[in-house]
Amino acid sequence: MFFALSKLLSYFTQPIVVICLLLVGAVFVRNASWKTWLFRAGVALLLFFSNDFIANEMMTAWEVKPIAFADIKKKYEYGILLTGVTKAQMEPNDRVYFNRGADRVTHSAQLYKLGFIRKILISGGSGRLIDIGEREADDVANALVMMGVPQEDIVIENQSQNTHQSAIAVKKILTEKRINENCLLVTSGYHMRRSVACFKKVGLTVDEFSTDFISHKRTYTLDVLLIPKLDGIFTWTVMIREWVGFTAYWISGYV
Repeated sequence: MFFALSKLLSYFTQPIVVICLLLVGAVFVRNASWKTWLFRAGVALLLFFSNDFIANEMMTAWEVKPIAFADIKKKYEYGILLTGVTKAQMEPNDRVYFNRGADRVTHSAQLYKLGFIRKILISGGSGRLIDIGEREADDVANALVMMGVPQEDIVIENQSQNTHQSAIAVKKILTEKRINENCLLVTSGYHMRRSVACFKKVGLTVDEFSTDFISHKRTYTLDVLLIPKLDGIFTWTVMIREWVGFTAYWISGYV
């Protein structure tokens, strides 16, 4: 129930959904004052959320900053790779399809080949409301093997549906292997705060390796400051979804 409710809440708090509801309401409501208010609110939110400068400043403050390979001062027994980076139900199904979060996978392979992690533990099953049987961790494992990571150095956890469940499942696996620390968590910069909090809640301390950054270098050009951009709406969508998720986890005691 929590999984379904959190998914639905994240959909209905997306900026584009809120804006569309306001504008559609302005079309169908009969009261003139309400019609004007709804229309102005919809346009105002559209201009605000599509401002790339504001969106980028907020995301820059939220994302956990990257660390250079040269600044990693220790070796880790496991790199914990959280999924959420592949596309399901794509054809032909003889390959792995990635979305923009592919950095999680490629950087994990790089960490392995540079000797910073000995093994890669992939965690993630199906994050869809309707389970279609595909397991994302299996696809990611296949991609890592194609990148040159030996199968014997890959551990797969493919039943979890969210970050909370991943933390519990990973903790169980590492406890069985008698490992309680010396792990490096690999996930997107915007997702790192919630992920670390989930792992800490189950008693597993991890170091952070952020990837897949949405924020960009601050600029003051006209297009960034004034011209509406879809990039701004996308950035706010990701950030608000993460805030909603973090709040829901906090209310549920997951973090």
